[in-house]
Formats: sequence, C-alpha cells, structure tokens
Amino acid sequence: MPLPNRHLTSVLLRREGELFLFDGGEGTQVSLRRLNLRWKKISAIFVSHTHADHVTGIPGLLMLSSQVDRDDPLYIYGPPRIAEYIETSRRVLDMYINYEILVKEVTAPGVVHQGEGFRIRAFSLRHTKPCLGYTLEEEGRPGIFYPEKAEAAGVPRGPLWAALQAGNNVESPGGRLVHPREVLGPPRPGRKFSFVTDSLAFPEIAREVAGSDLFVCEGMFEKDLEANAAEKKHMTASQAARIAASAGGIRRLALIHYSPRYNEQNLKGLLAEAREIFPETVLTRDRMVFPIDFTG
Repeated sequence: MPLPNRHLTSVLLRREGELFLFDGGEGTQVSLRRLNLRWKKISAIFVSHTHADHVTGIPGLLMLSSQVDRDDPLYIYGPPRIAEYIETSRRVLDMYINYEILVKEVTAPGVVHQGEGFRIRAFSLRHTKPCLGYTLEEEGRPGIFYPEKAEAAGVPRGPLWAALQAGNNVESPGGRLVHPREVLGPPRPGRKFSFVTDSLAFPEIAREVAGSDLFVCEGMFEKDLEANAAEKKHMTASQAARIAASAGGIRRLALIHYSPRYNEQNLKGLLAEAREIFPETVLTRDRMVFPIDFTG
C-alpha cells in the first residue's frame, strides 16, 4: 500500500552512466523527477513478479520515454506473464511508443543481461506466484599498477604502460617480453549489488547474494510475526539479516518493502531486530542514495 511518505517498491541502480530499474511500483516516476534523473537512460527494467505493487508504475514510464527522444531499445525482464502485462497495457492504454521494447521472460536461473564488464543474474524466489531475485556483478579489475616496476623492467612511460595495465604482454625497447604480473598487484574485485523482495527466507538466497556490496532485501515484518510472514510468503527483518550474516562478504544490508502497519517509530524496531544479527543494516527511505565504492 502506498503511503503519503512512502511509495511502492522500486530501486534504481546507476553504473557508469547507465541506469537499471528493479521493479517499478506506483509513484516511481515521482521519485525519478525529484531526483532529476534522466529516465531515458534506463536501459533495462528487472521485474521481480507481477503483483500490482511492483509493476503499476511501469506503463507510465513506457509512455514517458516516448516524450524524450529515446533511441536505444528498452529491455524488460521478468517472470512468465510479464510480456502479457506489458503488451496488454500497451494495447488497452493505446500507448504511443516510438522506440523498441524487448520483453524477455525468465524461466530458469542464470545470466539474463550483460554488458561491458558486468552481468546481471536472475534466480528463483518463493512467493505466492513466480518471483525472481537479481544480482549485478562486475568483472574483476586488474591489480594496482606500479610505475617503478615498469621502469625497472625497461618499459618507458607511454602506450606500453597502458597495455600492461590492460593485462597485455608488451615488448620493451630492449627486446624483453614483460608480463603484466611483473608490474601489477593482485587482481581486485568488482562490485556486486543484489535485490530480493517478496519471498520466504531460504538458504539458497545466501549463496546467490554472497559478496554483495549492497544487498537490498525485504524486511516486511517484525520477528514476532514470523508465522504471519511465512503464511504470506514474505520474510521478517530478522530473517533478512540472517541471510546477510550467513551469506558472507556482504558490506551493507538495506531493508525495503515494509508492511504499511509500521509507522516511522515502529520501523526503528525492525531495524533494531535486524542489527542484532547483522549490524551493517539500514532502513531505506524514498530517494535515499547509496554510493557503492570499490574495495581494494
């Protein structure tokens, strides 16, 4: 249920100027405008499931994108029936669409979208209808470049340094073959983002989200309502924290998708329960921004 100070579920991830939208609940456009984000840069939308509170903001976004001279195609990924929802919305609302929309239904876990230096994987959740979680994971980065080692190996400053930093062997002016490992530190990890909402808690989620720099996960109920959560195939804030703790390598857990029964004061109780298990937990708010920095 949307509240005056809380819109429905939607997370926007920005990477190297490219935007990825995870779910698009009612009110998504409002937050995009308030953040002054260029929605024409959204290259893909990833839908967890086709319950109304996660998709009712998408038709407006599709129509809006026709007003900003969009040239690139828009990819939409989701579980079975997402294509039917998009096509029916277009037909019934008589949408004017002047760009290509490519809808892909996900029927098995695996990589669904990828680009230079990253891939986005979908995996199955357990809800009242088919539901997906997603991770975006970057490829590893080369190690730190040490100029003094390159000079010692006889490689002068210039294009050959760039080639070594890119992981290529080079030949020095003296005829010596120099390998990147001679001038670079150990490889450094890329970043990882995970998105999980509307699901029972089960062990396999931890395996999928392990190593996330930011793990966005529903924390719909307090722990005293765990039976209620299980009946509705949702999870508590404590269960989300246990997933984060058991996954390993998670830097921050960001709770989302709270029950409308909780006001701001009650939400502090959810946060306290989660932090007892996973201290690096925060409550998300509309238009909150999380920088995801590199490590190493």
